[in-house]
Amino acid sequence: MTEKVKINNETNKENDLLDENKIEESSAKDQVKQSLKDEKNITHENDNESHTEEEDINENKKTTEEKLIDEVHLLKDEKLRLLAEMENLRKRSDRERIDSIRFGSFNLAKDILSSDDNLSRALDVIAEKEEKNETILNLIDGLKMVQKEFANILKKHGVKKINALNEKFDHNFHQAMVELENDEVEEGIVIQEMQSGYTMHDRLLRPSMVGVSKKPLKKDGDIKKD
Repeated sequence: MTEKVKINNETNKENDLLDENKIEESSAKDQVKQSLKDEKNITHENDNESHTEEEDINENKKTTEEKLIDEVHLLKDEKLRLLAEMENLRKRSDRERIDSIRFGSFNLAKDILSSDDNLSRALDVIAEKEEKNETILNLIDGLKMVQKEFANILKKHGVKKINALNEKFDHNFHQAMVELENDEVEEGIVIQEMQSGYTMHDRLLRPSMVGVSKKPLKKDGDIKKD
């Protein structure tokens, strides 16, 4: 009886040990699973962090590229603007250089015109005299030669005389000094020239001083007839 009890006790102890071993094995398995799960979670978190870092890097790269593209466009626009300004400056400089060459003698030409006017007046006065001796004739020839030389100099520098007589009055080239009644021509026609006008390379050098026609006023008798 006693031996059976001993055997049973030993058997129970062995069973208890087996149960404890099973519990320990189960606990160990659970710990291993939990560790694996934790490792997976950590790996997943690391992957998420890596993915987020990659997205941030890509976003930063994209932002940098857009900034560089904007800077390139800005520099291109500034370059085009600068080239256009330089081209305009070059054209303006060329135009000013040409104008300075063409119109550099503008004031000199005006002074020569005054001398030419005086020669013309002198020749008109001499021509009015009936008798002319040889000295006067030689003087007239000399004055005409000087006047011709003035004309050649003016022509060489692009100075041209304005044809005013029998032309329609133009305020751009003519300066009206008086209105003259004339029934033979229509109103606004230049019928008298007191002083000749000139242009220099299509720029007005001096206007022509002229008399302009107008219709004569009707008398009382003419009004009654009408």
